[in-house]
Amino acid sequence: MAEITAALVKELREKSGVGMMDCKKALQENDGNLEAAMDWLRAKGLSKAAKKADRVAAEGLVAIASREDGAGERAAVIEFNAETDFVARNDLFQSAARRFAAAAIEVDSVDALNAADVGGKTVQDEVTNLIATIGENMQVRRMDAIAVSQGAVASYIHNATAPDLGRIGVLVGLESAADRAALKELGRKIAMHIAATAPLSLDTSDLDPAAIERERAVLMEKAREEGRPDNMIEKIVSGQIAKFQKEVVLLKQPFVMNPDETIEQLVENTGKTLGSPIKVTRFVRLALGEGVEKKADDFAAEVASMTGG
Repeated sequence: MAEITAALVKELREKSGVGMMDCKKALQENDGNLEAAMDWLRAKGLSKAAKKADRVAAEGLVAIASREDGAGERAAVIEFNAETDFVARNDLFQSAARRFAAAAIEVDSVDALNAADVGGKTVQDEVTNLIATIGENMQVRRMDAIAVSQGAVASYIHNATAPDLGRIGVLVGLESAADRAALKELGRKIAMHIAATAPLSLDTSDLDPAAIERERAVLMEKAREEGRPDNMIEKIVSGQIAKFQKEVVLLKQPFVMNPDETIEQLVENTGKTLGSPIKVTRFVRLALGEGVEKKADDFAAEVASMTGG
């Protein structure tokens, strides 16, 4: 039997767009013959996946998974895209999203996740198989994870399709020696707040300076157009920037369930009630399709193909 080299597997993958494991199997089944392996993949329906790779995938699911880690906890959120909302309701797609989210707990990037093992295959190979089975382009587009050494990582899914699956996923890390169940309850409330308000940063100190400068430039120009005196503009804008920061920084935002207290005050007061200080270490918010733009001509082309136009 011919030796199946890594270079040969790579070449077949580049030609077919099929995952590494399936390419290796195709070559093994065909004694290393590249053309025969291509035909084998076509017969299995796998090479069709490559033809779908240029379609825009902006639907799908956001999935969350977590596990306790001693006194702490780890959790991950992923965005698993497909072309249509219909596929997001498919059991195979939902099952894959859950498994991919669980695998994301152990990695730190999308590339690492795509290479991660899930039941003897990589995530990327599983995605390729789903493309061939379901018939739509798919990709694991984004992921993030939070870990705390002591405390809890709370989560919330907005517009849930099924448990831990939906259109917006939020994670909140809470470091504390307080009761974990109580921390989870607090964290879920904060996560719901984050889903609704989409803050730009956790604290004022980690707000992107570029975001502040963009806002400052807009406010300065607006003040000039309103005819404000030059010697007053800087003072006016500084006050407006302070207000802007309160609007976009999580800890400074009024809590949506009780606008009389900020998130910072909510956390501090809850810590006093539970008898242990609480620190919000980080948050993650992933919204399905965020930043993905479907080309206008994609829809026109789809309509034309269906109508024969």
